[in-house]
Amino acid sequence: MKDPVDLRAATLDTIAAVLPMERRDELAELLSDQDVETLRHLVNEGMGANTLRALTSDLAYLQAWSLASTGDALPWPAPEALLLKFVAHHLWDAEKRLTDPDHGMPADVEQKLRIQGLLRSPGPHAPDTVRRRLATWSTLTKWRGLDGFFSSPAFKSAIRLAVRATPRPKKRKSAKAVTGDILSRLLATCTTGSLRDVRDQAILMVAFASGGRRRSEIAGLRIEQLQPEEPIQIDEAPPLPSLSIHLGRTKTSGADNDEVVYLSGRPIDALNAWLAASKIDKGSVFRAIDRWGNVSRQPLDPKAINDILKHRAELAGLDPAEFSAHGLRSGYLTEAANRGIPLPEAMEQSRHRSVQQASQYYNSAQRRSGRAARLMD
Repeated sequence: MKDPVDLRAATLDTIAAVLPMERRDELAELLSDQDVETLRHLVNEGMGANTLRALTSDLAYLQAWSLASTGDALPWPAPEALLLKFVAHHLWDAEKRLTDPDHGMPADVEQKLRIQGLLRSPGPHAPDTVRRRLATWSTLTKWRGLDGFFSSPAFKSAIRLAVRATPRPKKRKSAKAVTGDILSRLLATCTTGSLRDVRDQAILMVAFASGGRRRSEIAGLRIEQLQPEEPIQIDEAPPLPSLSIHLGRTKTSGADNDEVVYLSGRPIDALNAWLAASKIDKGSVFRAIDRWGNVSRQPLDPKAINDILKHRAELAGLDPAEFSAHGLRSGYLTEAANRGIPLPEAMEQSRHRSVQQASQYYNSAQRRSGRAARLMD
């Protein structure tokens, strides 16, 4: 009879396409049989790969923390006292810790998590990380058909007070937005005509012009998602080619929604140049290229989109540490604001659902030169 850990590892192999399999053995140790079965069910239900990876990572952390702090696996549902313990271990006052070593996460718990590579930075956790892990915990509790204490007044109050004790400046996913001028500098490094240059130019232009698409959406783009549209006639100029991209279900869309965005003009030319040069007529659009110039049959890993952008930033004489793939998303909205495009129109292309989130980029672009900032002029 096989060991339970080996059986869980074998089950994890069946969902390797969406889980971080470099951690397969570690996950098999941490997760229970029911945890693994839940993950397999979510794969079969079509949960997005990035969402499932995040959920799996959070679940593994929660299980590891429970084992380290209580000696037992997570109970379902978790008692309110355990939820409060989780908050106390992760959101605490760094200054009070200087005079009270027992404040916050106990040293032995911290040491166990560090040995497993689950804790890297010193100090309290970021409030957003704690909220996300608690949300994962709550969701998994509901999926088991159980009621938890995540909405109890005492628990909500504990989180609110703990967040106040651990103020942190909110950092953007990309320190700098890839606006139109930055994008032009990146594209200027893609002019040798090499297969890699042709591909990277298409990636940058398509990702930006389609509303600042997420790296997972660009890496996973397939020929079958592209639909030619009627050319666009603007005044007396030659008509512009038009193309729709059917994104299907995205991070922010409903389960049954087919999100659609549009390309026109130069990005389509760049995309067609790549498809012709790579001889791709079906399957994944953007693929790896080996040192001999051979195009892989497999799609690019989402991380590769980030690496490509940083590489192009370095070639353009920019600091790659200041840019990431998310900069294309924030840069699209920032550029739209700079050009006076109404927010609702830009959101139709970016597919942001939250006006508050999308308007942050508009506010950043307009406040600096707005009348409210020039009252003394």
